[in-house]
Amino acid sequence: MTQRSPFRYFKTGPEIIRLAVMMYIRFPLSLRNVEDLLHERGIDISHETVRFWWNRFGPMIAAEIRKRRIEEIRSSNWRWLLDEVFVKVNGERHYLWRAVDHEGEVLESYVTKRRDRKAALKFLRKSMRCHGSPKVLVTDKLRSCGAAMRVIGNADKQETGRWANNRAENSHQPFRRRERAMLRFRRIRTLQKFASVHASVHNHFNQERALCSRQKFRSNRSAALAEWRGLLAA
Repeated sequence: MTQRSPFRYFKTGPEIIRLAVMMYIRFPLSLRNVEDLLHERGIDISHETVRFWWNRFGPMIAAEIRKRRIEEIRSSNWRWLLDEVFVKVNGERHYLWRAVDHEGEVLESYVTKRRDRKAALKFLRKSMRCHGSPKVLVTDKLRSCGAAMRVIGNADKQETGRWANNRAENSHQPFRRRERAMLRFRRIRTLQKFASVHASVHNHFNQERALCSRQKFRSNRSAALAEWRGLLAA
């Protein structure tokens, strides 16, 4: 049975919708910035249309990216790096937890109100349920992580050390740039949704530019862009 296209009831072409979603999620642009850039290309839409498109198609695109990459991620689960960063929602402090593998792939993003043992345990169980159990878990010296590791029996796999967790800490930087462009968040649900979608899109286009030649980087970038244009195809 042929799967119906999710764009079938929209007058705008799928290539324009994918472009708008990519520009908004991947780059630190506001909704009105995306509206202006598309207007320069002769595409006249409202910034509220961009908001509607990313809310509707962003999670669908992210789910398809995760589905295509899940086997590759499971095959490289020998070393994870965990870190948390505070994010303000309506002026209240919340915590965004992130698990990153040794290659810089963001495995999981999870928002909690606290960073105690209960929150760390829930985040670890959610990550392991989706991606399997790693051989090594690198964390900072937050006591909540150590307590959660002891509960699930992974205390012997935990590693801590100065600068050992830098890759996980650096993984917050692209999200921080997007957060500033979006003027922060008003609801936890929106934060969780955008963090998950942003992580998948970042994984898709992340090429580790400093670790490969210019020719290989251009080839990988073209392949990622071509694959993006084929997402959610009928």
